[in-house]
Amino acid sequence: MRITIMGSGGVGGYFGARLAQAGCDVTFVARGAHLAALRSGGLRVTSPLGDIHLARPQVTDQAADAVSADLVLFGVKLWDTEAAAASIRPLIGQHTAVISFQNGVVKDELLRAALGEGAVAGGVCYIAAAIAEPGVIRHTGTLQKLVFGEFDGQRSPRLRAFAQACEAAGITHELTDQIRRSQWEKFVFLVGLSATTTAARVPIGVIRSHPRSRALLHDLMDEVVQVARAEGVDLPPDFAAQRLAFADGLPATMTASMHHDLQRGSRLELPWLSGDVVARGLRLGVPTPCNRAIVDLLSVHADGAPAVALG
Repeated sequence: MRITIMGSGGVGGYFGARLAQAGCDVTFVARGAHLAALRSGGLRVTSPLGDIHLARPQVTDQAADAVSADLVLFGVKLWDTEAAAASIRPLIGQHTAVISFQNGVVKDELLRAALGEGAVAGGVCYIAAAIAEPGVIRHTGTLQKLVFGEFDGQRSPRLRAFAQACEAAGITHELTDQIRRSQWEKFVFLVGLSATTTAARVPIGVIRSHPRSRALLHDLMDEVVQVARAEGVDLPPDFAAQRLAFADGLPATMTASMHHDLQRGSRLELPWLSGDVVARGLRLGVPTPCNRAIVDLLSVHADGAPAVALG
């Protein structure tokens, strides 16, 4: 397969490296110091499942340089979605699949508006991976799973081919006919994890061990469940309680990428997480007071570290 990795950070770098190692024709799109390191020293992945070094990866800062693609794995930060989508238009052929493994559920709405309904398939990613330093991706733990599917439920040739590529690369994967539900299942937990760990500046172990923060985690997730059900997504009424039990089995040190962004003083994906829950709740008449409080509280950090006036 000819695969373009649009956004070669933790997610794109890790899965792209696995696919390239297995023989896929992979082009990485990157920028800045990471791009320079990939060109000079190659791409390194450190992982409990085995390290990888691609000495001479195909890498560019212009997606159009890839010429064409059977598959585009889309993993840029959410605020770059529309600009990045415009940049990959030259790669899109009749059968090209664009699969976003970004956070949230609004991502595919943005991609379909930019690229057309037929180009976009749904995706969900489960992994703890990040750029440890330019040119180096660090995978923490052994979880590495991709879930993907067509929105019409068909098991298309293009996604069956991707499933075969994942199998050859040793990537845990699932080709599903219920991708919209899979996305909302992840979104429920992601919103709760991102909101609580970022607002409290602590990992999940602390959140789940205190009665009031634990209750907040549940209520944040339950608001997402109610919004999903109002949108016609078939989640059970007690799904938030199920996700809370799931949280109890996670490493106590786990936190969210938005928490890391806050610590670095970087821009936050807040508008596409709790902010999206609030916006959808307003349209659907579903109350979302907990997520609204998170949005209001973190809004001063949403565009990066705020300037602090002294005196």
